[in-house]
Amino acid sequence: MNSILTVSAVNAYIAFKLKNDPKLKGIAVSGEISDITVNQTSGHMYFSITDGKSYIKAVMFSSNVARLRFTPYVGMSIIAFGGIDVYERSGVYQIVCTQIMPSGEGAERLALLKLRDELESQGVFSKPKRELPRHPAKIAVVTSQSGAAIHDIEAVAARRYPFACVTLFDALVQGASAPQSISDALAMADKSDADVIILTRGGGSVGDLSCFNTKTAVMAVYNCKKPVVCAVGHEIDYTLCDLAADFRAPTPSAAAELCTPDIKDIYSTVLSLRDNITSSATKRVDSFSSKVSGMTELLTAYSPVRRISSMSYEITLLKNSIASAAAARISSAENSVKGLNGIISSADPMLMASKGYALIYQNDEIVTRVTGLSGVIDIKMRDGSISARIINDE
Repeated sequence: MNSILTVSAVNAYIAFKLKNDPKLKGIAVSGEISDITVNQTSGHMYFSITDGKSYIKAVMFSSNVARLRFTPYVGMSIIAFGGIDVYERSGVYQIVCTQIMPSGEGAERLALLKLRDELESQGVFSKPKRELPRHPAKIAVVTSQSGAAIHDIEAVAARRYPFACVTLFDALVQGASAPQSISDALAMADKSDADVIILTRGGGSVGDLSCFNTKTAVMAVYNCKKPVVCAVGHEIDYTLCDLAADFRAPTPSAAAELCTPDIKDIYSTVLSLRDNITSSATKRVDSFSSKVSGMTELLTAYSPVRRISSMSYEITLLKNSIASAAAARISSAENSVKGLNGIISSADPMLMASKGYALIYQNDEIVTRVTGLSGVIDIKMRDGSISARIINDE
């Protein structure tokens, strides 16, 4: 009797067998999606594939889901690429998908996916994206001179930013020689004095756009030192050159809009800046005017002219005060003189003489007593003087 195994052991053994079977590695399974669920938290996609007779479980992890260029749906015919694995907990085997694609696109689609994976592994698509110049002086356009793309770009650039010079670098954008032609034109544009490069062409079939899915064209975009905007086909068209470029635009006109600022916005910004500068300048001038006025008032208050004027006024007051005091002193002196004159006049001996009295002098001195008087005396009266001799002595 064989040994008794646990369920886990059986599932682990089956998983080991399936995982190590080389025929179950790197397989491609075709069928229709019968049900599909995307985990909102992890981003993993779980679905089933059927050929109408049988079903197989499938899972695609979020990192691969993010690389899908289409949205899978129930009933969609696909080819799923991956390997068989077992979910040991439930014992269910499934295909772990690394890629899926709508079926019917054949070997060309498979080759494209293989090239995309190769370039992605080399870091071609993960190269840091460069900023576009805000005000480009020159725009290089790599496209066919006979196509409508160059005219659309020139028209948009002339309308939005007429200061930019658009220079065409002619290249084949369809056919077997197109990849090398695109590579050569991109190299020339990159060596020019252009600020940005637009790689573009109008819409077309998948075959028409195939040159933009070649390694030669993609590596030419990758090797450009100047920023590259890729605008190939219509909005729904994606190429490997789009993934290698710094920016992708859905149309040539959209690429021109992406590379040029709108002059109306620039004009509006200039007007706004002018208003701000005017307002700021006005405020500063007003502030300085206020300061100047204050300083002028201070200078006026402490001005020598004002001080001289003030001192002149004080001098005038002092002059008037001195003149008034001098006049008062003179008037007082005059009154004193008048008073003294009155006193002097009242004491004048001649005043007595006018009343009949006489003054007697002897030796020019007034005689006040007759005792001891002798000799010649002078008698002075109101109208003159006479001399007399004393003859009667006592």
